[in-house]
Amino acid sequence: MSFLSESLSRVKPSATIAVTSKARELKAAGKDVIGLGAGEPDFDTPQNIKDAAVQAIADGKTKYTAADGIPELKEAICAKFKRDNGLDYKPSQVSVGTGGKQILYNALMATLNPGDEVVIPAPYWVSYPDMVLLSGGEPVAVETTIENEFKLTPEALEAAITPKTKWFIFNSPSNPTGAGYTRDELKALTDVLMRHPHVWVMTDDMYEHLVYDDFEFCTPAQVEPALYDRTLTCNGVSKAYAMTGWRIGYAAGPEEVINAMRKIQSQSTSNPCSISQYAALEALTGTQDFIATNNETFKRRRDLVVDMLNAADGINCPKPEGAFYVYPSVAGCIGKTSAGGVKVDSDEAFATALLEEKGVAVVFGAAFGLSPNFRVSYATSDEALKEACTRIQDFCASLT
Repeated sequence: MSFLSESLSRVKPSATIAVTSKARELKAAGKDVIGLGAGEPDFDTPQNIKDAAVQAIADGKTKYTAADGIPELKEAICAKFKRDNGLDYKPSQVSVGTGGKQILYNALMATLNPGDEVVIPAPYWVSYPDMVLLSGGEPVAVETTIENEFKLTPEALEAAITPKTKWFIFNSPSNPTGAGYTRDELKALTDVLMRHPHVWVMTDDMYEHLVYDDFEFCTPAQVEPALYDRTLTCNGVSKAYAMTGWRIGYAAGPEEVINAMRKIQSQSTSNPCSISQYAALEALTGTQDFIATNNETFKRRRDLVVDMLNAADGINCPKPEGAFYVYPSVAGCIGKTSAGGVKVDSDEAFATALLEEKGVAVVFGAAFGLSPNFRVSYATSDEALKEACTRIQDFCASLT
């Protein structure tokens, strides 16, 4: 009998982290590799935020804080929700965690019982199903289609809900597709949820500010106020503020759930890094001007990648509304053989051969629950993206 927990056998390591680690290993070994797997901005954290962290250190703000966040940060989060989303929360309804991932995990751990189901649109962020499994629940993946721009339809949501459904996890703009739901599209989903009062909503709004063209972000409790009392609205500073390593995520929702999340956090990690909390405070209350500037860069990169990938044989790449990912289909490449003799019978085989033969690291679609696709993060330089996409074009052209 294994010494390890049986629950650990239900989950697998993060595929996105694995790809990024593999690319780093190959680079360290001297191989010319372009990594398009990492889901983090290549921009540095803005100077005012770094200065706030330095000042916090100088001021001796290096002690334990309240388990789920300093009061000042909770007040700032409440102000952010009011300013950006028209949502009214009190500090007692707010939880601050060590990254958005801990916030989601705490909520699932605090609420799921064996047999509880969690509806998750696919493709999904790789961690959602495994966090559900670790929490004792059952993930219910609902596939979307490229024809619907990878967006869940009301009919599919309705069909997935059972008496065992406890949560619906909603992520817009999406990781891995970048797809963003319009207000009308989201209203159609919330109308379904209104017919099922036993289902709670967990939003992952981490890419809220990374939207392009004329797309306007909205979140479920904003679109349907009647869902307010059964919605946990989750967000963080990682993406829009280029603070992935600072590890600050947050959520607001009913006090009963927030209190339960606090109890778990108090017995696991305790408080998030005190210095990171003061940096996040500056992020939410300081200037926001750099977001629009960064978004212009991301939009240019998105358009570059979409155009170049659509010029590759066998690839179909939709243009997403937000985040910094694209999720092209490689259906036109399946069944072919690479120049190196690899039979491309899956998106994983495609990604493996692409890395080994052309030195481009992407994450295969099966990791996100929908194939045959792969995810590209365009949060890297224009030059690297051009070279990577040229290599992908060459790789596809070589398939026979």
